[in-house]
Amino acid sequence: MNRLLFFFLIGLSVPVILIAQTRLLTIGEATNMNPKLNAANLSQLKWMGKSGNYSYVVRNTLIRGEVGSMKRDSILNLTKLNADLKDLISEPLAQFPSISFQDEKTILFSSGTKFIRYDFVSGMAEIVNSCDNKAENIDFEKQTYSIAYTRENNLYISLKGEEKAITTENNRGIVYGSSRVHRNEFGIDKGTFWSTKGNLLAFYRMDETLVTDYPLVVVNKRIAEVNPVKYPMAGMTSHKVTLGVYNITTGKTVYLKTDSSDSLHPASDIEYLTNITWSPDEKYIYIACLNRDQNHLRLNKYDVVTGNLVKTLFEEDNDHYIEPQHGPEFLNNDPSMFVWQSARDGFNHLYLYNDEGTLIRQLTHGNWVVQDFLKFDAGNTRAWFYCNKDNPLDKQLYCVNLKNGDPATITLLPGTHTAQISPDEKYILDNYNSIQVSRQIEVLDKNGKKIQVLLENENPLKDYKLGKMSVFTIKAEENTDLFCRLIKPVDFDSTKKYPAIIYVYGGPHSQLITDSWLGGAGLFLNYLAEQGYVVFTLDNRGTSNRGLDFEQVIHRQLGVAELSDQMKGVNYLKSLSWVDSTRIGINGWSYGGFLTILMMLKNPGTFKVAVCGGPVTDWQYYEVMYGERYMDTPESNPGGYKNACLLNYVKDLKGKLLIIHDYQDETVVLQNSLVFLKKCVDEGKQLDYFIYPGHEHNVRGKDRVHLNQKMVQYFNDYL
Repeated sequence: MNRLLFFFLIGLSVPVILIAQTRLLTIGEATNMNPKLNAANLSQLKWMGKSGNYSYVVRNTLIRGEVGSMKRDSILNLTKLNADLKDLISEPLAQFPSISFQDEKTILFSSGTKFIRYDFVSGMAEIVNSCDNKAENIDFEKQTYSIAYTRENNLYISLKGEEKAITTENNRGIVYGSSRVHRNEFGIDKGTFWSTKGNLLAFYRMDETLVTDYPLVVVNKRIAEVNPVKYPMAGMTSHKVTLGVYNITTGKTVYLKTDSSDSLHPASDIEYLTNITWSPDEKYIYIACLNRDQNHLRLNKYDVVTGNLVKTLFEEDNDHYIEPQHGPEFLNNDPSMFVWQSARDGFNHLYLYNDEGTLIRQLTHGNWVVQDFLKFDAGNTRAWFYCNKDNPLDKQLYCVNLKNGDPATITLLPGTHTAQISPDEKYILDNYNSIQVSRQIEVLDKNGKKIQVLLENENPLKDYKLGKMSVFTIKAEENTDLFCRLIKPVDFDSTKKYPAIIYVYGGPHSQLITDSWLGGAGLFLNYLAEQGYVVFTLDNRGTSNRGLDFEQVIHRQLGVAELSDQMKGVNYLKSLSWVDSTRIGINGWSYGGFLTILMMLKNPGTFKVAVCGGPVTDWQYYEVMYGERYMDTPESNPGGYKNACLLNYVKDLKGKLLIIHDYQDETVVLQNSLVFLKKCVDEGKQLDYFIYPGHEHNVRGKDRVHLNQKMVQYFNDYL
C-alpha cells in the first residue's frame, strides 16, 4: 500500500469509527433482514471424503484447504457446474447446491427431485435417481441411491428412477411415512428410516381415523373453505402407530408386532413408538416404547424378518415423565454394543449396554447434562459428545473412554461449540461462538490444541450502538440459581428511570440465556433496548439443561414454579434504582404467551403492558403428547388444569394487553385465544387482538417485520 494513502486512512480511522458507532438498528435489521449483520461463516464447511482436506463455499465457489497450510484452492464454481449439468437439468442452478462428499473428488447433491453425482475432476455428472415432483418427506439413501418419499397419504420408493408404491391406501385417515408422527415429539423429525446398508426401509404407519378433525379456515378464496387437520387434544383419542419394514429385494413388507404381549409386558401399555434405530447388521430394529402416561419406557428389540419382539432390553420408570430424544448409538460396525442416553440419575448421561440389555457401565456422571452424542472413534475406544460440565450456559466437546469412563475436555474456550471430527480422527473443525465472540472457526488437534484459524472473529455489529448486556444469576425460592440476561438502554444514564420489558418463554426444551453471541438475545431484543427499554430475560425452573429436578418441578402444575421464578426477576428489576417500577411490560410467544398472560393476571397492577402471541390459555385445548407429558389428562389432574386455565383469572386483568394469533396455527389452535377473548367480553374487560392470516405458529418472511413493528408500537404507545 502507498505509505501516504496508508497514513491518510489511519488518520481517518478514529472519526470514522466514532461516526459508525452511532448507527442504530432499523426494524428491518432487527428482524434479520440484513444478512451483513449475521456472524460471518464458512458455508458448507466439511471434511472432504476420507482425506485430511476440508472444503467450504464462498460466493458460489467450492474452496479446498489443507490442515496446517494457508493454501486454498478453488476447485469448482457454479458456472462450471452448470455447464456440466446443462444436459441433465432444465434450469441452471441459481446458487451452489448443498453437497455431500462421496469421496475426495465426487459429490452428491439434488436439483429439485433429481439426485446427482458429480466428479469435479473429470466434470462427469449423472442423475443417480429421481422422484415425482410432487414428492414430500423425501429420504435419499446415499449408498444405494434409493429414494423414499410420500405423496398424499401413501409411501413410495424410487429405484433408478422407477417408482414403486409401497402402500396403496385409499383411506386418507391412514398415513404412511409421514414426518409428523406423534406430532414430532420425542425427537421425531422423519417417518422413514433406511437400514444401515440401504437394503430395507422402516416406516411409520399412522392411523388417525378415530382422531377428531379440527377445522382450520382458509380465507384466500371468495367462499372460505374449511381445512380439517387431525388434532388430538389432551385426554382425547390419539392416533395409533405401527412400524413397517419394506424389503427392496423381495418387495414385501413386514409389520413389527409392537402390539404383541407377554405376561410381563402387556401391549396395551404401548402408546408411543420412538427413536427408531437399525442394528448395524440390518437384522434388528430397536424402538423406545412409551406408555400413554409417558412415565414408563421399554427399549424393545424386534426381528425385521418375522416382525417378532425379540426382547425387552431394559425398562425405565419415572414418577413424572420420561422423554427419550435419542435412540441407541451402536459402536462402529458392532451390533453387540451401544450407548444409550438417559436422565435416570437426574441428569442426562451416557450408558454402555450390550445387545442383550446388560448394562456394562455408566460412562458419564455428575450434576451436568450430556447435550448430544457425536460419534465413536474408529477403534471403538472413545466416544465424543457435547455437554455443559463446567458451565450450564456452555456447549463443549468432550470425549469419554469406553473402558474406564474417564471424560476429557476437547474444546478449551468457553462458549457454544459445534465440531466435526476428521475421518482419520487427528483433527477437529471447531465452529464456536460466545458472548464475546460472534463466530470463530478453528482447526484443532485431537486433544483440542489450536492448529490454525480458518475464520477470525469479527463483530458484525461493531458499527452499531448497542446497549450494554450482562448475564448473571438470582436465587429462586429453593435457593436455586436462575440465569438472567439484562440489556441496558442505549446511552444508559443511571440517574434516569427507564421502562422495562421482560421477554419470556419459560417452557420445556428452552434455554434462552447461553454463552453464545449476544447471550442468545438476538437483534430484536437489542432493538428494544435501542428504543429506551431495559430488556430482561430469565430462564425459570422448567427450562432445559439443568437436570430433572429443575425441569420436572412443573409436572401437573404448569405456571406455578415458572410464575414464582419470573416474579423473582420482576422483584430484581424493581430493586434497580434506574428501573421505573410503574412501567414494566412483558412479551412472549406460545408457552411464553401463556406465561405472559398468567403473570399479568396473577399480579394485577404489576405490569402496565403485555404483548403475546399464540398463547395457550387452557391446556385442555392443547395436543396429547406434549400436554399429557407435563399435565397428565384433564380427567386425572382436574386441579392442575383448573389452576393453569387463564380464563379463571380474567376478572383480575389490569393494564393493556395485546394478543396476536396466527390464523392457520396447528400447534396452539386459535380456539385458545378466542375463548379467552370471549371471557374478557363476558367479564367486561378490554384488550386488543390481532390475527395473521396465512401463517402457522410463527410469522415469517417480510410479515415478521410487520409483527415486530406492531409489538414495538404497542409498547411505545402504552408503556
